[in-house]
Amino acid sequence: MRPLTFMLLALIIPATGCAQNKEIQLPDPITTGGMPLMEVLKNRKSTREFSEQKIDDQTLSNLLWATFGYSRLDEKKRTAPTARNKQELEIYCAMENGLYLWDAERNVLTLITKDDIRATTGQQDFVASAPLNLIFVCNNDKLDGTLDEVQRRYVFIDTGYLSENAYLYCASAGLVTVVRGNFDSEALTKAMQLPDNQWIVITQTVGYPK
Repeated sequence: MRPLTFMLLALIIPATGCAQNKEIQLPDPITTGGMPLMEVLKNRKSTREFSEQKIDDQTLSNLLWATFGYSRLDEKKRTAPTARNKQELEIYCAMENGLYLWDAERNVLTLITKDDIRATTGQQDFVASAPLNLIFVCNNDKLDGTLDEVQRRYVFIDTGYLSENAYLYCASAGLVTVVRGNFDSEALTKAMQLPDNQWIVITQTVGYPK
């Protein structure tokens, strides 16, 4: 019985470790096709009811690229503008299997914590069961250490561009989404283990229709 038990454990342990990968390499985004622009604009809307169906890696890759990916990597240009091209925003993904930071250049998700912090991303009940909550975070280091009233205004404008890109992709791909500003910033900052130089701007829930 012991050899059999050992073999079973050997099969189980790698599978458990795989579910908690520190890095997830996403597939290359598909950047062609999709719904015509005018139809996307017509179909764009906010939804607050989500199924628990998980978002596959290809769809997640497409979504993140549409939101703030590199459209011209050789020039370091992205799918959304930022004031003075500071590109100060980071995208975190809160999912059932943990919180990840997206590296746009490598298209890699890096594990921050294996804890499921989705419920902390907002005050509404649906955030805890929806498959994905995007968290838009400002990295002050990319602002040359300045965050005056004008620069803060730019950060909010820039985040709006990213959020709308996510809305448009969702409308095109059959996903649903809603952007949210109602969350406990202190609790979420702690759950995300954010350093002092970063602060949360808004959160956005993404999933499939219920």
